Amino acid sequence: MLVAAAVCPSTPLVALGMPELRSACHAAIAALREARPDALVVVGGAEATRTYEAGAAGTLRPWGVDRTAGAGEPVLPLSLTVARVLLADADPQGLQSVAFGTTTAGCLALGEELGGRSDRVALLVMADGSACLSPRAPGRHDAAAGPYNDLIAKAVATGDAATLAALDAAEADRLWVSGRAALQVLAGAAGARAYRGRLLMAAAPYGVGYLAGAWLA
Repeated sequence: MLVAAAVCPSTPLVALGMPELRSACHAAIAALREARPDALVVVGGAEATRTYEAGAAGTLRPWGVDRTAGAGEPVLPLSLTVARVLLADADPQGLQSVAFGTTTAGCLALGEELGGRSDRVALLVMADGSACLSPRAPGRHDAAAGPYNDLIAKAVATGDAATLAALDAAEADRLWVSGRAALQVLAGAAGARAYRGRLLMAAAPYGVGYLAGAWLA
């Protein structure tokens, strides 16, 4: 069962700079460890849904950072690579990518599978908000992006799995919410159980929504 979750952004900016955001991510991960899970599983968006070996490596070299985490040839997508960097030398027990375009039903089913295990599971969910929040954003500025991003932040702050489960995939795609699929995996893992949520930081540099938060059972 899911005993704790942390949400962190999948941007390489947590390694390139933004020390306050990195500190908030470390605090969210510390909350996971305080829950004493039997297994820590990382979930992040990618081009394809895939389970990786726990010790698999990823690198940030394509983003200008000479940083590799894990062992062997780097194979991890960006979201899981950033997670491995945040975890430092600690290997998670699972690394799971979820395709950005996965349907809501598919995300919830994957989450139910991860959260339905008999042991105590903690999820580290790597998810960005909208990239349409300002004229400087990578996506076209959209007035709907702010309210949509605020909805996600509030759901993380309050442990509201139902709101995450109800996120509209088409709207998320239009607003460049790359973390939608990973957040809905979290919703599936949480199910109807109640969690205490805490939002540790929310920021939108360059018009992209980043947040760090934690859920505890």
